[in-house]
Amino acid sequence: MPLASKPQLVLCVDDELVGLQVRRILLERAGYQVLTASSGPEGLTLFAANPVDVVVLDYAMPGMDGGVVAAEMRRRRPDVPILLLTAYVSLPAEVSARIDTIMTKGEGAPLLLERLQQLLSRRTAS
Repeated sequence: MPLASKPQLVLCVDDELVGLQVRRILLERAGYQVLTASSGPEGLTLFAANPVDVVVLDYAMPGMDGGVVAAEMRRRRPDVPILLLTAYVSLPAEVSARIDTIMTKGEGAPLLLERLQQLLSRRTAS
């Protein structure tokens, strides 16, 4: 009998608390374990202290934007996929280079779940 695999751990970082809670509920219902952070520094603390499998990161946050957070996450653990979730249509090239995929806010839950699964599948295949 095969061992049951443990749920994959998703870290969501966003300063919009309602969106953060909605994502937590969606992801938990889809079978993920979820950590949430409402700021870049809080996200980096959780990232450093937990075996995160994938990150869902907002771009526009006060104090420390998602580009800075992504750069630090890449420095610490370059193997962890990062999905940038933003309301911005275009981002600086250096930010795009630090993330694995991008979604605009409002594209919907099915696409978010699909993109996360793609990122996690690529990670386990390599």
